Amino acid sequence: MSFRSPYPVPGVIWASLPLPAVLINPEGLIIESNPAAEAFLNASSRSLQGQPAFDRLTIDAPVEEAVTRARINQSPIFINDVDVTSGERPPVQCNIQIAPLHDNAEVVMLLISPREIADRLGRATAAKSAAKSAIGMAEMLAHEIKNPLAGISGAAQLIAMNLAPEDRELADLIVEETRRIVKLLEQVEQFGNLRPPERRPVNIHDALDRARRSAAVGFAARMRITEEYDPSLPATYADPDQLMQVFLNLIKNASEAAGPQGGRIRLRTFYDISLRLRRSDGSGGALPLQVEIIDDGPGISPDIAKEIFEPFVSGRENGTGLGLALVNKIISDHGGLISVDSAPGRTVFRVSLPVAPREAALNDMEVK
Repeated sequence: MSFRSPYPVPGVIWASLPLPAVLINPEGLIIESNPAAEAFLNASSRSLQGQPAFDRLTIDAPVEEAVTRARINQSPIFINDVDVTSGERPPVQCNIQIAPLHDNAEVVMLLISPREIADRLGRATAAKSAAKSAIGMAEMLAHEIKNPLAGISGAAQLIAMNLAPEDRELADLIVEETRRIVKLLEQVEQFGNLRPPERRPVNIHDALDRARRSAAVGFAARMRITEEYDPSLPATYADPDQLMQVFLNLIKNASEAAGPQGGRIRLRTFYDISLRLRRSDGSGGALPLQVEIIDDGPGISPDIAKEIFEPFVSGRENGTGLGLALVNKIISDHGGLISVDSAPGRTVFRVSLPVAPREAALNDMEVK
């Protein structure tokens, strides 16, 4: 039995579609899938033929009814902002377009438009704007608050000298809490006073290795860290110390999410030319170098997932909410993007960076 449509989509157009698309017959079986759908479903077009479409695709919406309605009414249907998953991949928010084929009313095309890249750009832009707004406030507050805190702590210590031992607990509490607040303010000052990056060609794997070795003998000692590197990646254009700080903060974040029982962290690098950044001044370019820090912890609460890179937003009870904001600021200063996809058991922080300009790479080779 053949599952192919008697009116196939022209091959060049079909293969060139940048979005996953499948053709579904009246029995709900896949009769054709384009290369983007093969990548999305992690299966070949041949293996997908004859498979029930909604056994391979799980969509958080009544899509089967919509397919039937589109076929009966001979009109397209659009479904926005639904979670789509297949196999073992986590849900991806997508827009779905359903339309009957012009030359064969019985066959329906289902087009999946993942919102991942648009959402990444939107979240990164919003977080960058929030970070800039917070810098001035952070510097002012840190300066204005630290001086009176020193006076309060000194006064509490003097008072404690004249108190009975049983009454010193409250005075000691004042001293302890003022020290904690001063430590927080020092982090705020670090966030506001970060020097501009001193950029040069940097091997991403060198920065990752420095961060991994530092973490493995400290806060990530209980974690199992594995590497999945693409050794062919070209250099990026970055400040090596700041890039190492980014990776160290992300590994620390993954370690703290795992809790005292520990867990696994995967460091993954790969090349993806699909992401391009265009700034408001018209400049920009490709961000093909991808670094992912993946952990198997409980995930980020949906309540804060969209604001996780904004200052003072934290998923931990005693967190300051500055670590990821600082990471976002560093990556933004380097012309890159950072995003997160999180579900229980799998949280992925992805850093996207540009390739070092050819001139900078050549100059670096001459200096060496």
